[in-house]
Amino acid sequence: MERILRALARLLFPSREGGGAGAHGVLPPLLVGLTFVSGLVDAVSFIGLDQVFVANMTGNVALLGFALAGDRQFSAAASLLALAAFTAGAAAAGRSRRGRPGGRLFAPLVAVQAALVAGALAVSAAGAGQLPAVGLLALGMGVQNAVVHRLAVPDLTTTVVTRTLTGLAADPWGPAARRRLVSLAALFCGALAGALLTLHHGPWAALAPAFALLAGIAVAGRAAAAPAGGPVSGRPGG
Repeated sequence: MERILRALARLLFPSREGGGAGAHGVLPPLLVGLTFVSGLVDAVSFIGLDQVFVANMTGNVALLGFALAGDRQFSAAASLLALAAFTAGAAAAGRSRRGRPGGRLFAPLVAVQAALVAGALAVSAAGAGQLPAVGLLALGMGVQNAVVHRLAVPDLTTTVVTRTLTGLAADPWGPAARRRLVSLAALFCGALAGALLTLHHGPWAALAPAFALLAGIAVAGRAAAAPAGGPVSGRPGG
């Protein structure tokens, strides 16, 4: 498995590029997997829960504005909960990683996110209401974004589409553009799959594969700590 991940990493970060694939170990393909998960959970939260985003906070802030303006199809309470839970998850993950290499915390924090998605799956299946599931999913996405921010792998932010699309359009074609295109495709495919599963089978049908993917990424992510813990800069990726 690690050999396959490293081969995929070399496709995203060719050796001729500064640092090569070794600078990020097996992280690049794992981050593409997290990008797919972002699309899955946003499809669940928007279509299957309360028309709110749990991964895309830019869109969520806009939805909050729409709700406060009086558009009744959007819930101000759900948007505020998602924003608060996302921030809490990012803050908690940020505190846990201080003084530690980002790569070494990748697998444990993704495992935490998997547990939170499992919790959302459980409350959704139990019919416990939409807001608890929204809160758990947003908390998990906050954790994900904090660790991705710490790792600062270029062009693989897992949720930020606007900067990625801008860079893809404005910069010359090259390895960075390929990474951005892969990131956009992963998010689109995750959203498409999540929407199809949610519309035809319900939120649980999209949350179950999201949990499985996160669990697999957490297991595979143990190898991410091998190359000196990966990059530990606090700079966000492109």
